[in-house]
Amino acid sequence: MVLYIWLGKQIEQGVEPSAKGSADYMIILGAKVKAGGVPSLSLKSRLEVAVPYLTKYPHVKVIVSGGQGPDEDQTEASVMQEYLEQNGIEATRIIVEDKSTSTYENLVFSKKLLPKDTKKITIVSNDFHLKRAKYLAETLDFEVDVVAAETPKSVEAKLRLRERAALLKTYIVGY
Repeated sequence: MVLYIWLGKQIEQGVEPSAKGSADYMIILGAKVKAGGVPSLSLKSRLEVAVPYLTKYPHVKVIVSGGQGPDEDQTEASVMQEYLEQNGIEATRIIVEDKSTSTYENLVFSKKLLPKDTKKITIVSNDFHLKRAKYLAETLDFEVDVVAAETPKSVEAKLRLRERAALLKTYIVGY
């Protein structure tokens, strides 16, 4: 029980530090895409917070990061790219990483697309996911701030429980 509570507190700490436009690159972490290229609720909430941020900070370039799962008919990155472009983000600001299948791969593969000297990045994900994403990014020598998307209430309990297990695994295994 103590471990469960501690992991919950760790997850809550993930939403800080909040991004304020100081990083030149943002990475939006992928999430499930439904049939027909429809973003899941989690992915949609990530995109909905990314658009106003990118609009407010036009110097920021964005990596949309996510491959294609066996039950997805499009890559997560292509769905994100289309959403951003439809919502006014110029295609020249969007970098596509469409091979990753995990949070760790999102970050590793995205790092290869960044200029070599890039240290500071902004990560966009759901609030429950940011602690682990930041931890993994820091193991790759990134300095991280975040834009937190709310977790949809309909899936919050399930995702927070699953994230506790994933965070514990990350702390033990390292990725």
